Amino acid sequence: MPPAGSVAVVIPTFNEVESIGAVVAELPRAIVGWIVVVDGGSSDGTQEAAQRSGAEVIGVGRGYGLACLTGAQAADGADIIVFMDGDGADDPAAIAELIAPIRAGTCDFVIASRARGEREKGSMAWHQIAAGLIAGWLTKLLYGVRYTDMCAFRAIRRDTLLTLGMRELTYGWNLEMQMRAARAGLRILELPVAYRRRLGGHSKVAGSLRGSVRAGLKIMSTFARIAAEPVRRRA
Repeated sequence: MPPAGSVAVVIPTFNEVESIGAVVAELPRAIVGWIVVVDGGSSDGTQEAAQRSGAEVIGVGRGYGLACLTGAQAADGADIIVFMDGDGADDPAAIAELIAPIRAGTCDFVIASRARGEREKGSMAWHQIAAGLIAGWLTKLLYGVRYTDMCAFRAIRRDTLLTLGMRELTYGWNLEMQMRAARAGLRILELPVAYRRRLGGHSKVAGSLRGSVRAGLKIMSTFARIAAEPVRRRA
């Protein structure tokens, strides 16, 4: 359990043994009070590597959103939840910048934008960039909030997240959070971040045509489902 008022980092994984140890080791321990790796049934030793690096590991079934939600629920006592991927592409040095506006009380939700930041060559496919821009444009049409990315690297108050009513347990999780945050009238900030090439392995989304198509269909269905829900802004 994280210390009360701390920052908990939640890292969903599935077969990330080549990178997870380095990711956990690079996290700024002066800021991060607790690290939880939520693993979707890896068969390559990811869980053991994460434990050796000092993370708490929770095993769950397959599903990116399921892993994110499970990690957030487990971080009872944490004030802020930071989500990031376990492939080494997100720069942990940016955590301080992501949480600062939340701690200052000026924002409720801060999301990193790879589209607006410096990207290492080969770190993102063109369709990933395009998908984030299109989703952001549609979100602006619906709720007046413009995003440029659906980056997994993000920070939000834990109690705020748990009131959003998150339901998507697969690849639509990131978009659902952004849409629900915008619809709820949260104070949202998008920050440009540097983005690196993954340390190893293959992306489950962009690494194959099948993965990209499956993720794309899930994201589109998530958008349609949430867009059809009535808007209820916070008082």
